Amino acid sequence: MAKSGLKDIKVIVDNVGERRPAKVAAELARISDAHLTGIALAIDPLVPIYTIAAPIPTDFIVAAHEQGVAEGRAALAAFDAIGTAAGVTTESRLAESISGDFSSVIRNAILTDLAVVGQDDPDHEQPFRAALIEALLFQAGVPTLLVPYSGAREFNADKAVIAWNGSAQAARAVRAAMPLLAMSKSVLVAIVDEGAPPSDEAQGADVGAYLARHGLKVEVRTVANAHEGAGRALLNLAVDEEASWLVMGAYGHSRIRQFLLGGVTRSVLANATIPVLMAH
Repeated sequence: MAKSGLKDIKVIVDNVGERRPAKVAAELARISDAHLTGIALAIDPLVPIYTIAAPIPTDFIVAAHEQGVAEGRAALAAFDAIGTAAGVTTESRLAESISGDFSSVIRNAILTDLAVVGQDDPDHEQPFRAALIEALLFQAGVPTLLVPYSGAREFNADKAVIAWNGSAQAARAVRAAMPLLAMSKSVLVAIVDEGAPPSDEAQGADVGAYLARHGLKVEVRTVANAHEGAGRALLNLAVDEEASWLVMGAYGHSRIRQFLLGGVTRSVLANATIPVLMAH
């Protein structure tokens, strides 16, 4: 497989479970000859709010902090073993988070070619995972590869589906995905029919030509939206076409300076069974 052109990858290392995102990131680093940094979270729990104000015991706060740090360090030890097995150069960082504040993660991840993170897994829950993904996409502004907890166990670049609507977000996602798209054997550009004007056809021609100039084998197709929502329509198409990964823009809206995921983005993040590369 040809090298992807990625030179710096950062992965959020799960504290529990099989740590599939770290394994996928290590494989990407291996085939790309990229440096891989594992970021584990030491999360302090939410401090309970009582009806009657009472001081929180210091011992509780200290013990909770120490437990979070110990879990993060254990995750990094597992990450180091994964990196060694893959034969890649690695670096480990512990990022502390208090009650879902990811400023430390953002500082560590803001300068990279690609961030890799796992989908929220109901069987191995990671605290604040949805908020962490939002922080990577909207605050750090880094291209982010979501690794599903079920379905695909590795990243296979062979057949890509690109969700296209002519927006700046979709264009950024395409540009961010180019190092991985270069390894693809075929690319299907999907335009979900949401009753838009016929200009969609021209938009599809533009992105098709752009990708073809990069030497990619491209097909542009309009996809019917059978009242199931654009997110479901895209995922169903990916399954029907036996696609190995999906590229799409991350959409959201700001509420008092805090970005919240839009419905299509949220649907894809929750239900994807193949890796999804997103950019905002």
